[in-house]
Amino acid sequence: MVLPPTQDSTSGQSESLSPQLQSNIDHVKSMFTLMPDLIVKYIGEGEHAYALVYIDSLTNLNALNNNVIQPLNQGLEKKKEKDNENEKQSLPITIGESHPVTKWSEIENAILLGDSILFVAGSKQAYVLGTKGWPQRSIEDPQLEASLKGAHQGFVETASQNIALIRRYIPDRQLKIQELTVGARSQTKVSILYLEDVANPEILQEIKDRIEKIEIDAIINTGELAEFIEDNSFSPFPQLILTERPDSASSHILQGRYVVVVDKSPSVLVGPVSFVSFFQSVDDYSMRWLIASFVRLLRFFACFVGLFLPALYISFISYNFEVIPIQLILSVAESRERVPFHPFLEAFIMEITLEMLREAGIRLPAPIGQTVGLVGGIVIGQTAVQTGIVSNIMVIVVASTAIASFIIPNYDMGAAIRLLRFPLMMLAYMFGIVGIVIGAMIIVGHLCTLKSLGASYGSPFGPVHFGDWKDTLLRLPLKIMLKRPKGTRAIQLIRQKNKESEGE
Repeated sequence: MVLPPTQDSTSGQSESLSPQLQSNIDHVKSMFTLMPDLIVKYIGEGEHAYALVYIDSLTNLNALNNNVIQPLNQGLEKKKEKDNENEKQSLPITIGESHPVTKWSEIENAILLGDSILFVAGSKQAYVLGTKGWPQRSIEDPQLEASLKGAHQGFVETASQNIALIRRYIPDRQLKIQELTVGARSQTKVSILYLEDVANPEILQEIKDRIEKIEIDAIINTGELAEFIEDNSFSPFPQLILTERPDSASSHILQGRYVVVVDKSPSVLVGPVSFVSFFQSVDDYSMRWLIASFVRLLRFFACFVGLFLPALYISFISYNFEVIPIQLILSVAESRERVPFHPFLEAFIMEITLEMLREAGIRLPAPIGQTVGLVGGIVIGQTAVQTGIVSNIMVIVVASTAIASFIIPNYDMGAAIRLLRFPLMMLAYMFGIVGIVIGAMIIVGHLCTLKSLGASYGSPFGPVHFGDWKDTLLRLPLKIMLKRPKGTRAIQLIRQKNKESEGE
């Protein structure tokens, strides 16, 4: 259900503008009450009068002064000298973007978005001047996606700058942009970027339909939009990639995917994607393929460790101890002789403590957060072992799972694996190794049924696309990756020519 607009925001919007300048200004002031940063500046007088309306904190005052106010004052002086009435209709402004409007609703939206409104005495239309200039930060190195050999530029909170960063990587006229607006109050601009001759138009229509169905007051960040348009909101696995790297977003566009840029957010959405996409990094294509393949395999192994290691510990200690070598059993029994808790409770306490330390390190300032994480982990782990709350083996297991979760390059996928660790521990506590197998089968079955914007989440393993296996568990040489991934459902798969076959 669409939320009804407030009375203050729509009062008199259906009325047309008045030729009386002061009447229009009074109407603007009645629309924007209790807004001390709303500025009304009068220029000239009588028949040659203008009124400039803008919000001080959202406007580029230098551009306003140099390209609007000064040219208007100079034009008024010339009019007085020539006394030519025919020049009254011309506006001597030098602003790059301007257009006339006649509706109060358009005037209200323009003012709230940072534009200036120029009212002209004796005219029933006003002019919207593109003078946006809100506070913004400079382009910096991405925080969550550090790169060794990639670019050191990250997205910012302004959509136009983010689009410009992508255009620098893809200076192609086939790069198209579809713009939509989300939020009855925020009027957030959402831009969909894609290669028209590569990307599948059916997916574009699906994205637009899902975005247009959103009826909400405001969209604040990209994560909110992702939750609205993803296929399964109850799945722990992310179905869209959130990235703050322009080079990564451009790479996905070149593969035939879509990138959704949300204004006021420093990250963009990428889709459709598969489970394997979350284990790929932009650094994989900047290093030797043998090294990249080893690192890729290490990430998948880290996923397995982070997901199953605590559950395997509980299973082996509680039920299936016969699979452990006898010397290791003796060592484990010696370390656990003073521990009063069941292995499940022991693992649960340590995993919860680890998550608390992780969150504390993130929320605190960077220098303090690093100290809390390091000192807290050492002190708590050593003290817990000395007091007999946990065993030495449990500390090793928890440390291993923590390191494994840090190796996964995508934060959302790492968080999903950390979450699934707990139900697997519960299954191991109840059924042992059989419970772990059941949990693994449920996870695999869920991954097979999951979709990303209608595309298969399990690609290229389900459905099977052998050609895409060149860039999954391993990253083979770029020379043999002649086609785009079929999982993107691109309509044009060829991305490079086979020069060797042409030479032969």
